[in-house]
Amino acid sequence: MNILLLVHRIPYPPDKGDKIRSWRLLEHLLLQGHQVHLGAFVDDPQDFAHEAMLRERCAGLMLRALDPRRRKLASARGLLDGRALSLPYYADRSMQAWVDRTIAEARIDQVIVFSSTMAQFVDKPRHARLPRVVDFVDVDSRKWLQYAERHRGPLAWVYRREAARLLSYERQVARQVDVSLFVSPEEAALFRTLAPESAARVDWYGNGVDTAYFDPAAAGGTPYPPGGPVLVFTGAMDYWANEDAVTWFAAQVLPRLQATRPELRFWIVGSKPGPKVQALQQLPQVHVTGRVPDVRPYLAHAAVAVAPLRVARGIQNKVLEAMAMARPLACTVAAAEGLDLPDGVPWLSVQDEPAEQADAILGLLGSPAAPQAREWVRARFSWPARLTRLQEAVDRVCGSPESTTRPPAGYARG
Repeated sequence: MNILLLVHRIPYPPDKGDKIRSWRLLEHLLLQGHQVHLGAFVDDPQDFAHEAMLRERCAGLMLRALDPRRRKLASARGLLDGRALSLPYYADRSMQAWVDRTIAEARIDQVIVFSSTMAQFVDKPRHARLPRVVDFVDVDSRKWLQYAERHRGPLAWVYRREAARLLSYERQVARQVDVSLFVSPEEAALFRTLAPESAARVDWYGNGVDTAYFDPAAAGGTPYPPGGPVLVFTGAMDYWANEDAVTWFAAQVLPRLQATRPELRFWIVGSKPGPKVQALQQLPQVHVTGRVPDVRPYLAHAAVAVAPLRVARGIQNKVLEAMAMARPLACTVAAAEGLDLPDGVPWLSVQDEPAEQADAILGLLGSPAAPQAREWVRARFSWPARLTRLQEAVDRVCGSPESTTRPPAGYARG
């Protein structure tokens, strides 16, 4: 089939949660022999280095640079016309023209949209003849509601407004498309309650983890200088939920830990740390790396991986990756959502209260490597099994025409 795939962020390199999922989706479509026409935005200029690789593999490619600062200003138009601010943030005439031209000229058989905000490019009546699938991933409107609950004043009002407007748009999209997909049965069930008119066309497929890549045997030497045990947090640091997690942990949990173990170190590993995260380096034994070429050594040589997220939707890749690297893990209830983590195992703690989390981490510090964690992930979260569920969900609604194409020349798994 000829498939139009629209993604709000270029799906390569797969170095953050949404890009991991969208890359695996693209990879799956290519390996199935489909001709994929990919349209995506690029919010990090460094990612244009991968344009040639994507162009070689895709039948068509449209990458549009996105300046987050300018787009935040553009999104304010939503305050004037009543839309969710997320929609004008991604509105783009050049992308729309490319989508219209591709549908008209490339004999598109199916449209797959990754993230609800990209659905605006295929919501015209003339697009309705095409089978359309939207991978919402999470119920984003509920995330904005969580943000509102963590803020006060005008910002809380903006977030609450965004939650309401975006939910209205999510429901509109779900009514128009053939199937709406989410990252977990819990997210799918939540959306069915919020959009009951579309409940029959809601399904899910979960995230996975590449355990061949996230393997402690492939991690290499330690990136840490000599010193005390390391607690590590990994994630894109320009994401507010991650910023909130590490600032809360550094203020509420780390001092309790260092009162008993002053040599304990906290490393924050991830791209684009903002001023609040950078400022944490003024605290004893806190280190901020910024972007690193390979996160695996930081996980493999840490004493404990922490995921103290207070706001989270769906499945957290950072949790799966830490377990795949056989690390003891301390996380919050929000970070564990959708994973059905086991109870009573020595390599895992799920706690929300600072004192209880600190006590649990002190207990985990004495734990050796956790091969049981890795085996648990390998048995439940392989990408092939997850993507089989995706294909079944799409085929049930859109049919499964026999593909007559072959994978593009030079294609290899990434």
